[in-house]
Amino acid sequence: MKFRATPIIRGAIIFSLSSLLFLGCSNPPLSETTTKLEPIIEWNKHGGGDSEQRFSPLKQITPDNVTDLGLAWAFDLGVSRGIESTPLVVDGIIYVTATWNKIFALDARTGALKWQFDPQVDRSKGADLCCDAVNRGVAYADGKIVIGTIDGRLIALDAKTGVKAWDVITIDQSKPYTITGAPRIVNDKVIIGNGGAEYGVRGYVSAYDISNGSMLWRFYTVPGNPADGFENASMAKAAATWNGEWWKFGGGGTAWDSMAYDPELDLLYIGVGNGSPWNQSIRSPGGGDNLYLSSIVALRPDTGEYVWHYQTTPGESWDYTATQHMILAELDIDGVPRKVIMQAPKNGFFYVIDRATGELLSAKNYVPVNWASHIDLATGRPVENPEARWGNKAPHTQFPGPFGGHNWHPMAFSPNTGLVYIPALETPFVYANDEQFKYTEGRWNTGANMTMTSLPTDKATFKAVKAMLKGRLLAWDPVKQQAAWKIEHNGPWNGGVLATAGGVVFQGNADAKLVAYRADNGERLWDFFAQTGIVAPPISYELDDEQYIAVASGWGGTFALLYGGLLPQESTAGVGRLMVFKLGGKSKLPALPDSVSRKPTPPESTADAATIAKGNKIYDNNCGVCHGDHAASSGLVPDLRWTPYLGSYEAMEMVVLKGMLSARGMPSFNNVINKQDLHALRAYIISNAQESLKEGAKLKR
Repeated sequence: MKFRATPIIRGAIIFSLSSLLFLGCSNPPLSETTTKLEPIIEWNKHGGGDSEQRFSPLKQITPDNVTDLGLAWAFDLGVSRGIESTPLVVDGIIYVTATWNKIFALDARTGALKWQFDPQVDRSKGADLCCDAVNRGVAYADGKIVIGTIDGRLIALDAKTGVKAWDVITIDQSKPYTITGAPRIVNDKVIIGNGGAEYGVRGYVSAYDISNGSMLWRFYTVPGNPADGFENASMAKAAATWNGEWWKFGGGGTAWDSMAYDPELDLLYIGVGNGSPWNQSIRSPGGGDNLYLSSIVALRPDTGEYVWHYQTTPGESWDYTATQHMILAELDIDGVPRKVIMQAPKNGFFYVIDRATGELLSAKNYVPVNWASHIDLATGRPVENPEARWGNKAPHTQFPGPFGGHNWHPMAFSPNTGLVYIPALETPFVYANDEQFKYTEGRWNTGANMTMTSLPTDKATFKAVKAMLKGRLLAWDPVKQQAAWKIEHNGPWNGGVLATAGGVVFQGNADAKLVAYRADNGERLWDFFAQTGIVAPPISYELDDEQYIAVASGWGGTFALLYGGLLPQESTAGVGRLMVFKLGGKSKLPALPDSVSRKPTPPESTADAATIAKGNKIYDNNCGVCHGDHAASSGLVPDLRWTPYLGSYEAMEMVVLKGMLSARGMPSFNNVINKQDLHALRAYIISNAQESLKEGAKLKR
């Protein structure tokens, strides 16, 4: 955020939210002179500031008046996929991104469009996306808006006009890398990571010059082939913790989301992701910690030099990434003020770490876990349940699963309450070895039997499993390492969080509501029906003495794609938009169009059980991550049970094997699916369609 003086002395008084937070202030100091501050308070960094606290010092909106909050304006983003963007507000302009990296620059007072930019992403890259065609927003510095694109580019635009300043490729585009995270800018360097661990890549972060886009340094997060030599001493150190020929699988370790920066220590913190494949017995037979998977790594931002690391999950084998939101704060621990970094990664434990040295100060599970009993503070390592090492053993039903106890949705920290507000999850998962695993570059490589993870089809078991899938807003005391309060949601996959100095916490949810809670006790104060689920985090800014709350709505992401058809929420696909609220706002969202579903009649199911079972495995390994468990789509992408292409084998062949719809994000799968496989796949989808029709007929009786 930035506080700005009147035009004559505009450059004289500038404060960033990060500097205020490091000083322990929640509001800007007011001048005792006659100089009047122009009421512009911005949100010009992804997490509100370098410390990523997602805390607004604004206090106009309070528990006493939040019921007067209303819609000021809304802007339709014209997309039907997930929206995960954190908007930025700079110089009275709000910048928001939509699916496929489209950028919209809007008047922050009225929502009027100033410019838009479409980077024309190669949509065939949709095959390399684990988790929807999403992105988490832009960065701002030096008069430029910067975005990382799904096809691996980094693009800088003039913030006022949208004219492209530079466009560079950050990846080897022949490999299945993608970018979904928002860049960060530190000391005029644009920092960006990438994703694609499930598909077989080697993770890294890179720094680019904000002025011209030239690459300045690159830090790899896992070692490459030792025969090629190591880039630096940290890679040689890491290689000693691996076994086998891990580099043939890429290794993983992609830094696809969270970063933070401490300007006093001059340390950049990056969160590192999971291994490739997940199954460590394949990736690194014989075990090992497999550095720097699932680690927080501290680097020098000017050089990329390694300083320290803390590994949350040694020998990661469960997709337990440490890419989740990291927050910098000062906490009083045992009577001593400590500069800490806090994280609630996927593995279910909340960590408080000295951010200067990497020393673990405390750790406690914030959701139920059964893969480890606790974190040993003497060693800093988890005390594992031996049964959780599923690689060459029996299947293991585990808490958390790969969705984690907390996924990408940002937390928030309030210096006023001392609480961290976590969008927490409970999602069990059955980890089982895929005995027929064969590594295929560019396709889903987990080494896990994904058919074991499908939801049951019989009603009683389905109901029991559904009851185990939970989501909550959890207010966590990081000093006491215990919950202060919690709000149970109707299910998982709810939005990121904003905390404010007014004593209000905002969060959107999967049931299509933006909700305001009391920050101290969780009392529900206000809500607004957004028509579609909200997974993105809200922000706050001030213009003309009015505080605004802004949030991008749009149900989507990996959980919505995989289970959205079987676990529907009060959400409608295809109505993604940016919504902005203020006290006394009177605007209304347009009415939802009438939805009349005319499902085509699928072909008769004539295949034998063995063919359908074969098709089931092919579907689970290649299709389910986008088109949904049991071929039941959330509506964000086509439901294959009702697609007209199901009507004939030849039509499906045109799409699946010949790439007829590649320009729309459905590439050819002819490198992993042959004609015989496609016959089985089609038989499986037809079987599911017919079962759905039979179930619908029963309900009408």
